[in-house]
Amino acid sequence: MPRKTDAKGARPPAPRKSKPQRRIDDSIRNQFESYATEDEKLLQALPHPDDFTRSDTWRVLRIQGEFIEGFDKLASVGKAVTVFGSARTRPDDPQYLAAVEVGKSLAEAGFATITGSGPGIMEAANKGAKEAGGRSVGCNIELPFEQGANPYVDTVVNFRYFFVRKTMFIKYSVGFVIFPGGFGTLDELFEAITLIQTGKISQFPVILFGTHYWAGLLRWLQSRVLGEQNISDGDLDLMSVTDDPKEVVKIVAKAYRAQMKTEEERTKA
Repeated sequence: MPRKTDAKGARPPAPRKSKPQRRIDDSIRNQFESYATEDEKLLQALPHPDDFTRSDTWRVLRIQGEFIEGFDKLASVGKAVTVFGSARTRPDDPQYLAAVEVGKSLAEAGFATITGSGPGIMEAANKGAKEAGGRSVGCNIELPFEQGANPYVDTVVNFRYFFVRKTMFIKYSVGFVIFPGGFGTLDELFEAITLIQTGKISQFPVILFGTHYWAGLLRWLQSRVLGEQNISDGDLDLMSVTDDPKEVVKIVAKAYRAQMKTEEERTKA
């Protein structure tokens, strides 16, 4: 059917189609079912000043219980390494295959593997550890969309609060291996670097796996952040970069020996 014209014979502009509202993380999030997580409830501003008497005060007890459960389940893990990386990495991706090898190599060297228990790189590292007969641990987090533990985890701890989960990653690890990932991976990377830089943890290796992926970030840190003297000269040395699973184990093992030596010296003092 032809479009109508105005008195001058000109056609009015066609109505513009409204763009669909963009959703966040469509590739991994259930778009139709979501709910408020405990983290979200904790961080929300309360509409009435006295609401804390009915919610936040009791939430402290839940947080305490979460710490206790984490300490209880992870106390027997022994020496372990936490592996971070994207949940979106597919099994045919070279980085997935490399994460499997890292998990295997760590297990063969006597180290347990801890991940966030999800898919992608986390699944790959747990898979490698399990196939090599090592301990495979997952620290799962409550999200607005459901995320179950991957099938290669033999010990899983479920958390509602990110800050509790982060404490477990640091407390029960002797080092971090950071595979290519997104905001969550970067968050864990800089959290660890900040703790080392401020002296909260020491002799704690942070290994960036994938030289090509991390090259741009490292160049920016070197030229911009260090160039403007927002970090010290030695701060970039807090990270190692490699593409070799065996090199990961060498770095971790060396750091672990240094940690044990320091602990012995403190015991004797």
